[in-house]
Amino acid sequence: MEITPLIWLITIAVTIAFFVYEFFAHVRTPHEPTVGESARWSAFYIGLALLFGVVIGAVWGWDFGGEYYAGYLTEKALSIDNLFVFLLIMTGFAVPKKYQQKVLMVGIVIALIMRGAFIAVGAALIDNFSWIFYLFGALLLFLAYRQAFSHGESDPANGKFMRFVRRHLAVTEEYHGDKLTVKLDGKRFVTPMLLTIVAIGFIDLVFAVDSIPAIYGLTNEAYIVFTANAFALMGLRQLYFLIGGLLERLVYLAQGLAVILAFIGVKLVFHALHVNELPFINGGEPLLWVPEIPIWFSLLFIGATIAVATVASLAKTRNDARKKDRTRIEGEPVIHADEESQH
Repeated sequence: MEITPLIWLITIAVTIAFFVYEFFAHVRTPHEPTVGESARWSAFYIGLALLFGVVIGAVWGWDFGGEYYAGYLTEKALSIDNLFVFLLIMTGFAVPKKYQQKVLMVGIVIALIMRGAFIAVGAALIDNFSWIFYLFGALLLFLAYRQAFSHGESDPANGKFMRFVRRHLAVTEEYHGDKLTVKLDGKRFVTPMLLTIVAIGFIDLVFAVDSIPAIYGLTNEAYIVFTANAFALMGLRQLYFLIGGLLERLVYLAQGLAVILAFIGVKLVFHALHVNELPFINGGEPLLWVPEIPIWFSLLFIGATIAVATVASLAKTRNDARKKDRTRIEGEPVIHADEESQH
């Protein structure tokens, strides 16, 4: 895949332009987006991402197009998990609804910058050290285990990192509009708004460790890694307001993502064995009998896993709601007709 510096420059410039437009058109004036507004812009960004995959397939070949779609699906799923943590942070810091757009916008920009740095480092490592595939594979298998069994056990708003920040900064108890700092009685304080953004930035760093090795398990092309991440993050703010209530119902999302990360981890280990150069494995020779998992299978597997996790989650929450209603009705005292006539 031949990507010239001019294509990189145009891509980065267009990405920045989208976020600048988002800020001035939707975020600058604090307000809570309507469902209609969120739905329209979410559909626009998802449609744009799918169309870009067609462009990649038409210009550079459908093998690369398939890698882009698999990467986009994976990053979008991980971004939705990112939204769930954003929701926990917003709740923990009691961010007013009309200011949540600004927090999300800053958080998404920080996420893109973090991932851009990780993409550059990952590309350099892959170009120079083929053994990095073993490391990425092992990391993804560990992250898959953590995702499946440790999800949601900590409160990001009150974790060790945020306690450290609070100990070293003077923080106001209340919000002062969307200001990050405020001067009270001659002393400068930071507001909970700044703490929220710091917490989201720290979480973005953690999620970058998850997402970049995951997509490098699907493609070696840094351009595809960057564009899939950029499109996954575009429209994430609108998606937050559109599916805010749905996020709490996706109870199996963590397990679904764990399966995806484990699958990509195995795929990476297989690829590492297939291009092996480590002297203590097969004398430094590639293990050509190890299968390479094709991108079409990866795409189907990731799509099917997301679909199964979503359907199973919604079915479970629906059944739990029915059981709760049934228990409430059965627990209510029965009022007989003669007793009712006495009241």
